Amino acid sequence: MLASNNETIIALSSGTLPAGVAVIRVSGSQCRAVINALGLGQLVPRKAKLADLLDPDTREVIDRGISIWFPGPNSFTGEDCLELQVHGGRAVVGKLLEVLPGLKDTRLAEAGEFSRRAFENGKLDLTEIEGLSDLIAADTEWQRRQAQSQAGGRLRELLGDWRGELIRCRAFLEVEFDFSDEDDVPDSMLEAVIKKVAALEHDISSYVEDGNRGEIIREGFAIVLAGAPNSGKSSLLNALADRDIAIVSSVAGTTRDVLQCRLDIDGIPVVFYDTAGIRDTVDDIELEGIKRALDHAARSDLTIWLSAADDPNSPVSNLSDAVVFQSKSDLAEVNGEFHVNTVEKGGLNRLLDFIRSRLLEFNSNGDLALITRERHRSELVRCVAALRASQSLMTSNSVLSSEELRIASDCLGRLTGFVDVEDLLDVIFSEFCIGK
Repeated sequence: MLASNNETIIALSSGTLPAGVAVIRVSGSQCRAVINALGLGQLVPRKAKLADLLDPDTREVIDRGISIWFPGPNSFTGEDCLELQVHGGRAVVGKLLEVLPGLKDTRLAEAGEFSRRAFENGKLDLTEIEGLSDLIAADTEWQRRQAQSQAGGRLRELLGDWRGELIRCRAFLEVEFDFSDEDDVPDSMLEAVIKKVAALEHDISSYVEDGNRGEIIREGFAIVLAGAPNSGKSSLLNALADRDIAIVSSVAGTTRDVLQCRLDIDGIPVVFYDTAGIRDTVDDIELEGIKRALDHAARSDLTIWLSAADDPNSPVSNLSDAVVFQSKSDLAEVNGEFHVNTVEKGGLNRLLDFIRSRLLEFNSNGDLALITRERHRSELVRCVAALRASQSLMTSNSVLSSEELRIASDCLGRLTGFVDVEDLLDVIFSEFCIGK
């Protein structure tokens, strides 16, 4: 659990040292005291000032750098904030992080504490916080675009619109049963609520049925390379990675565990898994490797069965949905377009083109207000269930129907952080690095 907001927090928020420039952030009520202790004089809000940073005790110059002052509430955290841009040497940064926490009511920040204060002060909601976390971790262009969209509030706006509609529907429904005998309550109000709830249930359930696009962009499109022993899986993984990851041997059963490599294909992260060769065996270790191969294939977004051109075979019954590629196409004549080899120039092209065709759906539209976490999906599924329950009760028991609408709106509220999320906060903010 993070400590009290009464203390001013300090942290290095830039990258690994040494670096050309290091950024140290300060947030809290003691920012002005920090400014005075460093001898920075008068700072104009949001205007950079080049000045010496002094040791609070000895008044020796620690470094000469740029200071920027952000008075609250117009800052990232909503509190008074100070940013120090100094030379990125370990000694310079180490000295500042030694002397500043020694000032009254100041301390080093914990992981994610700046972002948590932004959330608690109403500057960001939980979906924006999660988007910011994903933006920091983004490796590919589509990860960046999705994270930027979420950090910019696209998902928050969508959820907020739905929740606002649900709250209005609940209010109308309660008017219906609390004041049904009043002359100014329209008879058509219940009918309008029924139509609106049905429309919301349709929109949210359609949104949930998205093929897990958001999670795939965030975590990677999983492709399992499966096949019999010596079908070329490990050679293909090494060729895709352009480095040696798996041991390649003519001895059948060399691969026992699941190995992986990550690639950026047209901006989408793709994770390839090399698995144990599948065959009949009594070897306990090999059997465990085969079990893991089948387990990964069952959870993958695509399974590619490699059938060696010089020793062709079909996928086992457990992998009936696998796409068959003829491997080692340099060793024997192949039929059809699905073939691959790791020897000839361009030997991987057909496989990569096929994978790109499977990834096209991610580029099919510009909507990036996507579900990116299981937390999002589970709350939305519960929301849909509550909406369906509300519809079934609407004409027979408006009180219980209204309660189901409350449950549905609370599900959306938990996604953005407006309702009952205290138990989630430590988990969410622990994903951040120190200084963010």
